[in-house]
Amino acid sequence: MRPTGSLHLGHHFGVLKNWLELQSNYECYFFVADWHALTTDYEKSKNVSNHTLDIVATWLSVGLDPSQSTIFVQSSIKQHSELFLLLSMCTPLSWLERVPTYKETLNTFKDREINTLGFLSYPLLQAADILIYGADYVPVGEDQIAHIELAREVARRFNNLYGKDDDFKSKALNALEKIGSKNSKLYLSWTKKYQETGDKDALNSARSLIENLTNISSRDKSRLEGFIEGSGIMLLNEPQPLTTKVSKLDGLDGRKMSKSYKNTISLIEEDGLLQKKILSMQTDPSRVKKTDSGDPEKCTVWNLHKIFTENDTQKTIHNDCRSAKIGCVDCKKILKKKISNEISPIRDKYHNFKSDQDNLHQILTNGCKKASEKAEKQVEIVRKAIGL
Repeated sequence: MRPTGSLHLGHHFGVLKNWLELQSNYECYFFVADWHALTTDYEKSKNVSNHTLDIVATWLSVGLDPSQSTIFVQSSIKQHSELFLLLSMCTPLSWLERVPTYKETLNTFKDREINTLGFLSYPLLQAADILIYGADYVPVGEDQIAHIELAREVARRFNNLYGKDDDFKSKALNALEKIGSKNSKLYLSWTKKYQETGDKDALNSARSLIENLTNISSRDKSRLEGFIEGSGIMLLNEPQPLTTKVSKLDGLDGRKMSKSYKNTISLIEEDGLLQKKILSMQTDPSRVKKTDSGDPEKCTVWNLHKIFTENDTQKTIHNDCRSAKIGCVDCKKILKKKISNEISPIRDKYHNFKSDQDNLHQILTNGCKKASEKAEKQVEIVRKAIGL
């Protein structure tokens, strides 16, 4: 996440709830993308450091666990920038210009001067963020799949350029002889199935077999991994998008909740401001007086009730609105209470984390150390492959 301000309910339901599930099933890396924040907000850089700590404190408050996942700050891992630079040497400019969000974002932020090299190349920095940890999966919404495909193309091009050593096929077959007849037959059958049909399960089975081998060198493992896809040594792993369920949450004005629209409810919103925001929300415009019947489907407040209010109460509110048994103010007060119940525990934990700065910094120090060690191993492979 980019540190551009406080996290809001849209982040909670659209991203963070998914992350909590993922950290129980995968080795996860979560980082504050402070370099990425500069691509559109470089003039507001003095706030980046504070926003970074706010984001980490909020992550911890919703349940991200540093004992289960690696939590770190992008700019503390200098290898990200080195890999980005090295990949930029062989990435065609046209690949960056065709990323769908490039022109869309330029049009969205016409009031800002973001037609910069940093903004154009941010998808490549994203690719480096992913490839440097050998990621198998990246959790994204549908609108971000193009970015993962770019990372895959960059990895594939790099592998084809630098992953073929002399007589690659012969060396891969020699490595195959070392793994035993049974493993060799399984590997060849899965490789053939993947190459002929694109079966991802066959690809994963072949990769898993290679990963668990203990009787061959890491170089031979890389040759066998590359041979599966017919390319060369797998220097950079091609990640797959892990399309996660994204719950769209309406903002205070009925549009998608977004800081750009200034229609958000913060995950650490104080009760007084929360009530003020909820009471200011627009309801069914045709309901002028309390005695007028309303249509919940035309009401932004109702859309949030469907997220935060239990089913039985929803039904009562829906019926009472249509029959004018409940006024808009009372309806909003119920919503305010439901949202308050959701965020109050998060807000309390957030303030506890923020008050213990030493602990917060120690969590980041530990996460950055772990991330840096893994990143350095990958960058060293890339340096040697290029010949540096």
